[in-house]
Amino acid sequence: IMAAPLRVLVTGAAGQIGYSIVLQIAKGDVFGKDTPIVLVLLDIPPMAPVLEGVQFELIDCALANLNGVEAVTNEKDAFTNIDYAFLVGAMPRKEGMERKDLLAANVRIFKSQGKALADYAKPTTKVIVVGNPANTNAFICAKYAAGKIPARNFSAMTRLDHNRASAQVALKAGVTVGNVKNVIIWGNHSSTQFPDVRHAKVTKGGAEVDAYTAVGDAAWLQSGFISTVQKRGGVIIERRKLSSAMSAAKAACDHIHDWYRGTTAGQWVSMAVPSDGSYGIPEGLIFSFPVTIANGDWKIVQGLDLDDFSKQKIALTTKELEEERDEALAACESDSKQ
Repeated sequence: IMAAPLRVLVTGAAGQIGYSIVLQIAKGDVFGKDTPIVLVLLDIPPMAPVLEGVQFELIDCALANLNGVEAVTNEKDAFTNIDYAFLVGAMPRKEGMERKDLLAANVRIFKSQGKALADYAKPTTKVIVVGNPANTNAFICAKYAAGKIPARNFSAMTRLDHNRASAQVALKAGVTVGNVKNVIIWGNHSSTQFPDVRHAKVTKGGAEVDAYTAVGDAAWLQSGFISTVQKRGGVIIERRKLSSAMSAAKAACDHIHDWYRGTTAGQWVSMAVPSDGSYGIPEGLIFSFPVTIANGDWKIVQGLDLDDFSKQKIALTTKELEEERDEALAACESDSKQ
């Protein structure tokens, strides 16, 4: 007997990242080839014709496990009875825009979507926030869905940074990326994030060694490597004149794939999740940690030793996240008064 299809929502589905995500979900890269899917595509009303074009293309892909595609422009239809939500749609930062203006615009979107999750979604719904500032958007969304959906079911995407870090280590060590495991992204999905390879392992020449040994360039690992990963998104915008879409979509799919299927024994991935106080990170802050996943539930990897260099980097990204959270909460307050 075929299981009931999973209802999977993608917001901002008429945009670039949405366009790259929906095919990966529909063809089984995320939930498996045998899992029936109903895709729900949400975008703003002016994008309705584009959304319909994406819907037609998905139908034309003739995918056996795609049981339906719904193109919608309102939150009630989008969020009703969904199992998973990829929250991609957000206000992009435009030239000359202050970060706080961006934050205020996005607070409104994610507050509204948090309420829609509480009103219409299943209490078991799992949410990944891709739209930036992702950590803080996830924090606000979880706040307004509280009471219905537990905070543990909200996460923000740092898997793109994790993938970028793994790929850089592989290039430098002269191996393929499948031979690199356990890099970590700590903190915010922003230029303050800390890509950490002190605990990473690389299989090289048939033996598993630590990343420092495999790369053989400690100075690069503590400077050039970190800034390459932190600034990679900006470099891609400069070259492509558009933001990362293909790699962001792949990372969002990796994130949910592992949340659904679990991580491999002895390996962890980076996910921005609500802090439980681990590593001294304030409770409730949506912070990227190394996590292992089993039976759909993530656990922060405990007991990793942090040197002074790591502690300084983690303190910087924590401070930025606390400031963002406070600004977002203030924006929610002023929004409520209007």
